[in-house]
Amino acid sequence: MKLIKEHHRGISTVLAFALIPLSGFATDIYIPSLPSMARELAVNNSAVQLSLIAFMISSGVSQLFVGSLLDSFGRYRIGTISLLVFALASFTIAVSHNINIIYAMRVLQGITVALIVVGKRAYFVDMYSGEQLKHYTSLFSIIWATAPIVAPFIGGYLEAAFGWQSNFLFLGIATLSLLVLELMYGGESLKNYHPFKAKSILQVYVSTIKTFDFSLGLILISLSYAMLVVYGMSSPFIIEHVFHFSPVVTGYCSLLSGVSLMAGGIISKTLIKKPLVKKVSVALALQLGFAALMVFTAGVKTNLFTLMAFTALVHLLSGFIFNNIFAYCLGRFSKNAGIASGVTGGSLYIVTSFFSYGIVNLMAIKNQQLLGTAYLSFAILAVITLVLFIRARASHQKQEAAVILAAEVAV
Repeated sequence: MKLIKEHHRGISTVLAFALIPLSGFATDIYIPSLPSMARELAVNNSAVQLSLIAFMISSGVSQLFVGSLLDSFGRYRIGTISLLVFALASFTIAVSHNINIIYAMRVLQGITVALIVVGKRAYFVDMYSGEQLKHYTSLFSIIWATAPIVAPFIGGYLEAAFGWQSNFLFLGIATLSLLVLELMYGGESLKNYHPFKAKSILQVYVSTIKTFDFSLGLILISLSYAMLVVYGMSSPFIIEHVFHFSPVVTGYCSLLSGVSLMAGGIISKTLIKKPLVKKVSVALALQLGFAALMVFTAGVKTNLFTLMAFTALVHLLSGFIFNNIFAYCLGRFSKNAGIASGVTGGSLYIVTSFFSYGIVNLMAIKNQQLLGTAYLSFAILAVITLVLFIRARASHQKQEAAVILAAEVAV
């Protein structure tokens, strides 16, 4: 088994961060190409949007289970094979003109991305601890936000110059490049292997999901992420069909959306020592207000500027909320890092897919008012979830205090 050499540890950590946004790249890079894909493949808008959801659901379901495999058999070998398969699936999509083959390859990409990303998130728990681990996990959503910043920006230019297939060629080439670097500098990070016993693994999953503050936290981050996914699925058609701009403009708008998301994550990191509930409550109240204003102003005046101004504000607050709650969820089960990482990422994608695809099809979002209504609906659900989260977290803290007191008495 190839282990990480001590002098390669820094490079290996950089590679782990580089692979965390892969799932976002796989969805966001071809967002500006959705209208042209629908046209060239002779399918409706919903059919190409479904390719996004097929990836997200397969990745989400896979992440629920791959953590146990990674905790039992290691991260490195599974990760490198997954990188190769992901690249081959990307090349297959690039040469295909059949929507069903694209669906199948997107499912395969979702499974392999789950193995890659869960393994890399668990890598940090394997290699670091204490304040250093807290520092790195607080960077996760900031690094992850590079995908919605960079990917659609690149995708818009690739679409305009070479067509939608070039997005997947780019994905394949980039993944192969990272695979080469991983073979050169990477290695196994897992130190304590867990026996692959179905019964004990199932018990860990059940106890994880039954932890109410953890489960409610997953719903909160899913609602935050759903706002970005709904924007990604709807904005190309609004910008290109309603406002009559090019895919390059769609890419620039997604760039602004991604920068806002990252800014929210950076702000949350600077306020890392502030009380969790207080800062998330304020952020959610602001988000609710901006979403309501987005709906109201659409009845007075709507254009690309008003659409993106409100979208940027909503997404900034999504990034802030996501970063805080995501770090909280990852830190709840340090003894089973692979499973906790998998359940967190998997549930995020599954619940997000349910919310985003459901509301896009229910509302047929074609303008600012409908997009704002979707944001407002998610914000209201998030407020309800936060109230329940606060109660569950308080109950958990009381139980922890009781255990500590009992231990001190026993001593």
